[in-house]
Amino acid sequence: MSDALITLDNITLSHNGKNVLDDVSFKLHQGEFVTLIGPNGAGKSSLIKILLGVIKQDSGYVTYTGDIRLGYSPQTFTANPYIPISVKDFLTLNQKLDSAFMQQTFDLTGINELLHLPLKNLSGGELQKVLLSRALLNKPNVLILDEPAQNLDVDGQMQLYKLIQDIHQEQNCAVLMVSHDLHRVMKESTQVLCLYHHICCEGLPESILKDEKFNDLFADQIHELMATYEHHHNHHHEH
Repeated sequence: MSDALITLDNITLSHNGKNVLDDVSFKLHQGEFVTLIGPNGAGKSSLIKILLGVIKQDSGYVTYTGDIRLGYSPQTFTANPYIPISVKDFLTLNQKLDSAFMQQTFDLTGINELLHLPLKNLSGGELQKVLLSRALLNKPNVLILDEPAQNLDVDGQMQLYKLIQDIHQEQNCAVLMVSHDLHRVMKESTQVLCLYHHICCEGLPESILKDEKFNDLFADQIHELMATYEHHHNHHHEH
């Protein structure tokens, strides 16, 4: 008997004769913060779609615990410019929600001042917070975030990751986050899964950094990663 919220067993998926996912297995437990990393085209988004039931794997099994509640924030979302919907209407669409719980969620994600704005007028960072709020209104015990900080500037990324960390600690939900921001991954995660069609390596962030397969896959980014650290370090001293 597994206490995992989600279990993936030997998931395979191919597309146009190419292996997208090859024998992928892992478990996600209550309270874990798992980051899924991998180069572009490694199968990360396909894996998320299988978890969400959007596409079906060719073989293998996905098992959920009986009381699973998923919250999902997509990688890309564009508000229809021709539909004048406010942020609050978007958040409450097709949902019957307790107003105290709603207010608590808006306080947590800091979007109170955005509620009456048209959804289409939001900046990238504001939209990400709104999408995160919508995911949380589902009262998830598993929060799935697909590249949540994409298209944000460095400050926006830092704020969003801090918010995700706060949510994780406060709600004790499991978080599965797809990311390519290696330096962020090293901070938040309890577990890192490195995917390149199959799981190349997995473990604690600090052990992943020493893994040869990881270093081969991310050779160019490791260099960049260290440069980022040095830059911030110098930057910090200049002020």
